[in-house]
Amino acid sequence: MAAQLNTLLRAAYHHVCPVPPVAGAVTAVRRSTAAVLADWSLPPGVVEDALLVVSELVTNAIIHARPPAVLRVSWSPDDVDRTMSIEVTDAGPDLATGRSLAGVDPDEHGRGETIVHALAARHGIRVHPGGVTRWADLATG
Repeated sequence: MAAQLNTLLRAAYHHVCPVPPVAGAVTAVRRSTAAVLADWSLPPGVVEDALLVVSELVTNAIIHARPPAVLRVSWSPDDVDRTMSIEVTDAGPDLATGRSLAGVDPDEHGRGETIVHALAARHGIRVHPGGVTRWADLATG
């Protein structure tokens, strides 16, 4: 039984990364996640899609939510569904008044949700006490 449990634990991969509410956070989180995904030996196309989803979900948390935020990525190569789970949990919507996206180039913002929906096999939002989790499952098989 212990050998079976150890085999199951080794076959599951998890990456947890706090998202600092500072300029450059998306780049740092993306770089950290890229290194982890490289260690997991995933196909390049899966890595590219995963990093794009990570970038979009983390950007959303930084721009639209209150800190703290945390990224979680998990994958099990033995999973029947062959999916990678990506989720970002934040402290909920930023309700600060006076915060405006006026002057933001629409070519640079506003497509993140569409991108995540296009790349994900499944996606959604969980609202829970203390925050919101936006998640996406990507096919890896």
